[in-house]
Amino acid sequence: MDAIRRGDYDRGRPPNKSPWNPGDPDDTLCKIEQPQFASQGVLDLISHSRIGELAAEVTGADRIQVWWVQLLYKPVGRETESTRINIGWHQDCNYWGAWEEGSELLTAWVALTDVHEASGPMRFVPGSQRWGLLKGSDFHSGDLDATRARLSLRSGAQWQEEAALMSAGGLSLHDCFTVHGSGENRSDAPRRSFAIHLRTQNSRPVDNRRQGLTSFIDDTEVCPVIYERRE
Repeated sequence: MDAIRRGDYDRGRPPNKSPWNPGDPDDTLCKIEQPQFASQGVLDLISHSRIGELAAEVTGADRIQVWWVQLLYKPVGRETESTRINIGWHQDCNYWGAWEEGSELLTAWVALTDVHEASGPMRFVPGSQRWGLLKGSDFHSGDLDATRARLSLRSGAQWQEEAALMSAGGLSLHDCFTVHGSGENRSDAPRRSFAIHLRTQNSRPVDNRRQGLTSFIDDTEVCPVIYERRE
């Protein structure tokens, strides 16, 4: 991860255009898109068959493919007007309009460092994957309380939060409709992770186009198929 953040690319290719670039401040949230373009180690990680097996186990899918990857580095610090640390409550599907409605999409979140309560862990709202698409979801909001207040929860929805605490090498899986976010990192070390976005065979780009988030799905070298059910 640090090599990519420095701009050292052992595969001879930079990541996809990202909101964070080498030389940017270390005290704000770092999100680098498609780091497997640049790093063989990252490509090996996202290609691991066990990730595909776990995703297939919880979804019943016959096929699992990686379609997008994000490197995530949450520094130690507090959210301020100039320093981005928090990730607002959101549903991934709000940002995935390149996929047809009803596509089966999920995320494997892989911890590269131990994640404790003080680390600003990912927090999920159990059951929210059944609430449908909500208005007010905002990944970029630093004020989690304000974001929660804006979410258009349906009548009877019960809001509970569960922190994804795990050791380095641990993994969580969540559906694209699951509400999640994370707060400040108050530990003594950055929180490092990858978000590996996956799709099952029951997914299709809008109008079958290859653009934006679906641009690379035919290139299985960088968007590998990591599970196929055998008869």
